[in-house]
Amino acid sequence: MKTIALITGANQGIGLQIAKDLAAHGYTVLVGSRDLARGQAAAQTIPGDARPIQLDVTDQTSVLAAGALVEKEFGRLDVLINNAAISNISKTPEMSLLEFVQSTSASKAKLDEVRAVWETNAFGVLTVTQVMLPLLRKSTAARIVNVSSGAGSLTLNSDPAFAHRPMFGPVYPASKAAMNAITVAFAVELEREGIKVNAVSPGFTKTNLNAFEGTETVEEGAAQAVKMALLGADGPTGTFTHATMGTLPW
Repeated sequence: MKTIALITGANQGIGLQIAKDLAAHGYTVLVGSRDLARGQAAAQTIPGDARPIQLDVTDQTSVLAAGALVEKEFGRLDVLINNAAISNISKTPEMSLLEFVQSTSASKAKLDEVRAVWETNAFGVLTVTQVMLPLLRKSTAARIVNVSSGAGSLTLNSDPAFAHRPMFGPVYPASKAAMNAITVAFAVELEREGIKVNAVSPGFTKTNLNAFEGTETVEEGAAQAVKMALLGADGPTGTFTHATMGTLPW
């Protein structure tokens, strides 16, 4: 019996690479994508059992429909990877990263932008996990992996010596801090049921999220999420980790 894994935002970038890696391990991967056509195109690039599924994490109707489809087709879900994320809605191609960071500082960030990013990165994770949880509970070894970011670490950003501290703000970084809190909340609630819930940082990966300014490959960025998806019964829960840096502080 194949393991069933659902990855949100899997039509490109890290999500697509996670899907490829899990398919290579023999998993049936459900390629979540807001645009079904893009999901279909992405699924065709994945060797193995890959199936597109329309899933907009900000649309409750879409999430419920995806859950109903998974239940109808498979009756359960073994792995949920909350990968879908956006970094902003206002950065223009001509804006430098520094200019954008300055425009989204705590004193200047527009509430519409904060809400839009949090809707995907935090509320979307909560919505999808709540909807998929009944299906995960039908698995004998359910795993939930939330793709976070070191940018969301409150501990790191509270350290004056942290190099990226000036970039911390209420839009993307704080949305990932909220995602981390949601991760801990689910880990605490589900620990007795044996459902492992972990957050991972892919690092500064070259993807559309950062206009491909990242320094790490998507293969490197996907590695820790895949590792957490493949956890055995003795694996941890409630952790925040990176492939090479190990455990990160919340």
